[in-house]
Amino acid sequence: MAISDWPEGERPREKLLNLGAHALSDAELLAIFLRTGVTGKSAVDLARDLLTDFDGLRPLLEANQAAFCKHLGLGPAKYAQLQAVLEMARRHLGQTLQRTNAFTNPQAVKDFLASKIRHLPHEVFACLFLDSQHRLIQYEELFVGTIDGASVYPREVVKKTLAHNASAVIFAHNHPSGVAEPSHADKAITRRLVSALDLVDIRVLDHVVVGEGEMTSFREQGLLT
Repeated sequence: MAISDWPEGERPREKLLNLGAHALSDAELLAIFLRTGVTGKSAVDLARDLLTDFDGLRPLLEANQAAFCKHLGLGPAKYAQLQAVLEMARRHLGQTLQRTNAFTNPQAVKDFLASKIRHLPHEVFACLFLDSQHRLIQYEELFVGTIDGASVYPREVVKKTLAHNASAVIFAHNHPSGVAEPSHADKAITRRLVSALDLVDIRVLDHVVVGEGEMTSFREQGLLT
């Protein structure tokens, strides 16, 4: 049965308009993105099959073009459309941090950082450069490493921070292993960075470790004192 023949309250698009996007399942949200199904399958049926094939929504969203396009009902046009949607979401999060005090909106910071580096197969050390009101000036990935580490150079971090005329910073790096527990090396380099930036009167607000399904904040764990 085509979705247009379903009761109005069960159609994903109408359901979203009446109840809000939060009321929809992953399959229903994906069906709205797909718009149409394939022969013998509605958009919702196709969405359910795709979620099973990819083992969830996130792996589907983070799949590369080759992996994405080899599935029934998907192709380059859908891939381009999805990438545009994801990039708009990242930019929305970034603009939220530009308008608001990042230090008082830790969830927005975490969401933004997760969208940037959580899916990467190698370790990246990134920085949010903030103004005197702790609003975002610039996000930058400063150092790129291997699957299990990235070398971080405090002198370069200080130079970049001064170049952006930042008053404060938030550091972040991902753990491709998926475990968000800070290592001894993570704690050591954070202490060095805090000391180096303190010499030029720049405050380190936090260092966030991004794992697979969790994130660890140095400040929340009392590791910046």
